[in-house]
Amino acid sequence: MSTVRKRTCSYFPGCSLMATNRAYDISCRSVARLLGIELAEVEDWNCCGATAYIAINEKQSFVLSARNLALAEAQAKERGRDLIVICNGCYVTLHKAEKYLAENPALRDDVQRALRAGGMEYRNSVHVRHFLDVVVREVGEEEIRQHVTKPLTGWKVAPYPGCQIGRPFGEIDDPEFPTLLDRLLTWLGAEVVPFALKAKCCGGMMMTTQPDIGRKLSGKIMQNAKSAGAEYIATACPLCHINLEAYQDGISAAVGADCHLSVLYFTQLMGLAFGLSTSELALADNLTPWERTLAEKTG
Repeated sequence: MSTVRKRTCSYFPGCSLMATNRAYDISCRSVARLLGIELAEVEDWNCCGATAYIAINEKQSFVLSARNLALAEAQAKERGRDLIVICNGCYVTLHKAEKYLAENPALRDDVQRALRAGGMEYRNSVHVRHFLDVVVREVGEEEIRQHVTKPLTGWKVAPYPGCQIGRPFGEIDDPEFPTLLDRLLTWLGAEVVPFALKAKCCGGMMMTTQPDIGRKLSGKIMQNAKSAGAEYIATACPLCHINLEAYQDGISAAVGADCHLSVLYFTQLMGLAFGLSTSELALADNLTPWERTLAEKTG
């Protein structure tokens, strides 16, 4: 019997999950629904202010983030509602704004003035959380195992949460050796392979701005996972996911090794273990050959 407390959380999908990474959004919503977590999407949300903008004008970037926090706060019926995000970049950016606005009165005053110009206000009652953190630390092992109907037995998976979940604050996972995703995959029945580069950067936006460097950085990660015996990589970041999945031919050439692996979001792996359909997990959007590997594992 399910024991997790059913509840509603605010939800910030972020820009990439509306386009190239929509499978992450779809699979997240499907898994959350099964776990009894209602994700109430923030109405009229805007870009979190991540990537280059925070380096160009940090304060204006905080205003962009604060607008989303204010919208989530106004939409929530109770104070202190969690704001769930699933993009690592969105998590870091929104949580940094939440933290800095609470700790820096001068910054908070400037941001509040900007919000009031748009008829808005933020009262610092929103708590930004990554969905992986909620699944592992709140839903927990017992509840996850109760939902597993098709355990991932024999699936050799390299957990790649990416470099941002534990950085810069180290609040939800170790910045150098994260373990949240390892634990979750174990509960799903997968074989978690030793993966030394699980917290190393995939190259991020360098894949488009300096592709030679980006391909080498992603290649090191793919090569390390494959040499450890992985058949799959589980991701928790949309940018990491597309870097590792979409450029495998170029990555392999850059490092002189075969770096072709199936790459799935951790929410897709959860859904497969829970017995959800491929359409509920948007597996048709994946670029790596999930059909063959899925058939091999499920018979």
